[in-house]
Amino acid sequence: MRPPFLKKALGQHHLIDGALCRPLVSFLAPVAAARVLEIGPGGGVLTAELLAADARVLGWELDLAWAAVLRWRFGAPELALVVGDALEIDWRRLPAPTLVAGNLPYNVATAILERMLPHHERIPRAAVLVQKEVADRLVARPGDAAYGSLSLIVAAYADATIFGRVRPGSFRPPPKVESAFVGFALRPPPLPAREMPAFIAMVRLAFGQRRKTLRNALAAGWGREKAEAVLSAAGFPDKMRAEELGLDQFLALWEVASR
Repeated sequence: MRPPFLKKALGQHHLIDGALCRPLVSFLAPVAAARVLEIGPGGGVLTAELLAADARVLGWELDLAWAAVLRWRFGAPELALVVGDALEIDWRRLPAPTLVAGNLPYNVATAILERMLPHHERIPRAAVLVQKEVADRLVARPGDAAYGSLSLIVAAYADATIFGRVRPGSFRPPPKVESAFVGFALRPPPLPAREMPAFIAMVRLAFGQRRKTLRNALAAGWGREKAEAVLSAAGFPDKMRAEELGLDQFLALWEVASR
């Protein structure tokens, strides 16, 4: 079957060598018949490695033409397929446990991950390939140049680690940037689920104006009086910036702000 053209608008950059995916499969460590949701399987390079590890794969592919290639290549029952947008996955309906894998489109990678991370009850581990710049943000710690709100959100839901880089020449067509594998071991968040959206909104506000102090960044959404009162009650100095604070400190800030 002749493969269809790759669509730049969909961010399609397909891996050309399955051996590159083996660290990802090793991180997931699927036991026989483990369920794996693969996002954006494309031509099936990663799919083949997952199937070789005896996983049961559900491929979630946006491009109908490439879904047809996958069906022709693997057939049923080895691979189940959904043709649809990964941004519309209903994570609450996945059976537990389900592992997650994928070569994520650069333009929607963070949005997909932020939707996935709260579902530790169903997803114990995930491993994805993303742009190296995004990978650095996902695992960054206070003081790192890449540290920001995304880093804090990830830290609230998972232990994340980079376990391999992939050069542009390993894709067809080659992207203009390096990529990296990132693994996530999901865990319960530090706050009740009902509080997490408001906590995340506070984190985003704190990092919304990176060149400003934490007081001024929070004042943009809370007003100066509340921002100063909360920081004072939490014992944070006026000149502190969001990029200096780790998860525990943001939780202490939230404890005061949510009273």
